[in-house]
Amino acid sequence: MSKKSSRIRRATKTRSKIARLGSDRLSIHRTPRHIYAQILQADTGKVLASASTVEVEVRKDLGNGGNVAAATAIGKRIAEKAVEAGIKTVAFDRSGFRYHGRVKALADSARENGLEF
Repeated sequence: MSKKSSRIRRATKTRSKIARLGSDRLSIHRTPRHIYAQILQADTGKVLASASTVEVEVRKDLGNGGNVAAATAIGKRIAEKAVEAGIKTVAFDRSGFRYHGRVKALADSARENGLEF
């Protein structure tokens, strides 16, 4: 079993559990150069808020999008957008990635800026 297929298997298990809960989810994806975050509606899958290191406003503030500082900035940005949209509670979908480094930094930053999960 490859590293990617293992990650996808873990992500599928997590997403099925979140679907049973019926709550909005904060889904993240990371690549070596960027990190992405989206808040998806529980029943329809519609994107309610999103943030990533690809956005122009974020890129001019950060030099590199693939580090912990960038993940912290994205966590803060997604939390601010969620609060503006009236979302306070979400389920954290780490997409099968291990909960450390950039994933942990994004989650901690989102919690500090108003999201509960």
